[in-house]
Amino acid sequence: MWLIENDLAHALRSYKTIFLFLYVLCVLCGNFVWMHSIRDWPTGERPREKLLQHGAHALSDAELLAIFLRTGVAGRNVVDLARGLLAGFGGLRPLLEAERGPFCARHGLGEASYAVLQAALELGRRHLQAELASRDCLDCPATTRRFLASRLRHLPHEVFACLLLDNRHRVIAFEELFRGTIDGASVHPREVVRLVIRFNAAAVILAHNHPSGVAEPSRADIQLTRRLTDALALVDVRVLDHVVIGEGDGVSLAERGLL
Repeated sequence: MWLIENDLAHALRSYKTIFLFLYVLCVLCGNFVWMHSIRDWPTGERPREKLLQHGAHALSDAELLAIFLRTGVAGRNVVDLARGLLAGFGGLRPLLEAERGPFCARHGLGEASYAVLQAALELGRRHLQAELASRDCLDCPATTRRFLASRLRHLPHEVFACLLLDNRHRVIAFEELFRGTIDGASVHPREVVRLVIRFNAAAVILAHNHPSGVAEPSRADIQLTRRLTDALALVDVRVLDHVVIGEGDGVSLAERGLL
């Protein structure tokens, strides 16, 4: 009986030793994670402070994303989380253009993060639109293509749209007209004519996207552009360009001499 009690006491002491070891290990690991949180980084390396000191251009994609995500997850600071998300989605664009379901399903993300990033994207689009509208005239094709790309490039289906201009080539409005396969049968010239008359536009820039990412204009694109140019000429509205959006900023039919 004494031997059994002695063995039991020895076993309990062993378990206490193990539990104490595990507790200390957890504390040390916790301190290790804590020491690697953003708060313990040098001030010049923290994303927000770095942005304030050097400007947003000085930050990496992961650091910019971290500012919007704000907090990390257990064992990973927010910059590490951002790096993992960029790698998991295959880059910044696929992450920002991800559907709500797949986005929110990722560990460390959720509807709040989705809403914040979508709001940031929309702010960028509106900034470009405001930049176009503030110009005395539309004299910067690169800015125009960037704006059209921001509105159309991420869409999973084809969209035909018009950038409506006044007689000084100032932006009046951007309007989507048709969705689906963009060809001569799906885009009706009378609808485009009705649109420009409604806005009293004097000129228009046509645009549509290629979801495949290949922005090379097709024969149907060229034929459609000529049909619309002829139809709009009847109401004294000039087609300045037709921009096809794929990867990058898009391809201008006017610059190709195809208008």
